[in-house]
Amino acid sequence: TDNKPLSETHCVSCGQCSAVCTTGAITIKNDIGPAWKALQDPQKRVVIQIAPAVRVAIGEAYGLPAGENVLDKLVTALKIMGADEVYDTIFGAGLTVREESAEFLRRLETGENLPLMTSCCPAWVKYVENERPEFLKNLSTARSPMQMFASVLKENYRKKDAEDGRTTFHIAIMPCTAKKMEARREEFRDAYGVPYVDLVLTTQEVVQMMKESGIRFQMLEKESPDLPYGMGSGAAEIFGTSGGVAEAVIRCCTPDKSKNALREISILGLRGDAPIKETTVTIGDTELKLAVVNGLANARKLLKKIDEGEAFYHLIEVMTCQGGCVGGAGQPYGLKATKEKRGDGLHQSDNAAMFKRAERNPIVVRMMAEYGEERCHELLHVSYRGE
Repeated sequence: TDNKPLSETHCVSCGQCSAVCTTGAITIKNDIGPAWKALQDPQKRVVIQIAPAVRVAIGEAYGLPAGENVLDKLVTALKIMGADEVYDTIFGAGLTVREESAEFLRRLETGENLPLMTSCCPAWVKYVENERPEFLKNLSTARSPMQMFASVLKENYRKKDAEDGRTTFHIAIMPCTAKKMEARREEFRDAYGVPYVDLVLTTQEVVQMMKESGIRFQMLEKESPDLPYGMGSGAAEIFGTSGGVAEAVIRCCTPDKSKNALREISILGLRGDAPIKETTVTIGDTELKLAVVNGLANARKLLKKIDEGEAFYHLIEVMTCQGGCVGGAGQPYGLKATKEKRGDGLHQSDNAAMFKRAERNPIVVRMMAEYGEERCHELLHVSYRGE
């Protein structure tokens, strides 16, 4: 890097250097101070969203098993700490599934800009911008779940802010350090230049805040996320693990909505944390080739195969961190087996979900109908042009 500041290098902000640093010399930007300031400000309405991967990892800091879903306890803790409302990012993930699936079907019909590449992982998006800008056209225009949720939330709270003279301050709790970078991107600001996400806290930062508060996490009562944005699908739950985005899109796109079809999709080979997973699935009369990639080194190998004409895919999912978001650099430290248990925890939550497909969420269906196609596109899509 020639001793340049990180901002002047091709760093993608994935944070994995900090996760494996043996001396603790590499640290992540700490946003605990601004978070406490917002929580204690009576003029701010603090609204929080919680990503899927957080719920199956945060309990580890208190001796609970990896993979145990402690979302309801975390909601309670955040309310004690001063949050006004707490929602679930799986609502945003449901929006992403719907929009990305519709985009995928359009591209299949026209044959343009295939393969469709997922855009949920901001470190992967940054990698494409820095290293392979020729593939920018392949990235899905669907915003990440965090950004879809935030844009909808800020839109819906604008009137309420004007009525009660408060300002909605939106905090996203994420397993990922790259989300701090994504929240600051110019593409994710409103017409007044205000970020849709005001602050991103990692899982580790929230653990630290709970310890500063003296909260005994294990002893907390359970409280569900608030409505209407606390409701989501099983397909949205598995966004936090490798293969989850691809599986959610296939669930949405396949015309067969039976339980048997769901079982067949679950054994396609999209799950697990193998470096590169490849499979085929038939939708209608088309046999689709899918690839799911763990890690940017493996993404580089896959793109090279595409360059050389050795491989073709219709859909490619890339996650920068091992196992997907469950292995994010903002999570409590864990080895491979721990990350696998976290992924298993999300699949168990999916199994117990009220509905498995994103398009069946009634809140999402109603909201998108009220907004209309044009406004939905403005709020839920983005164009990456590179730098």
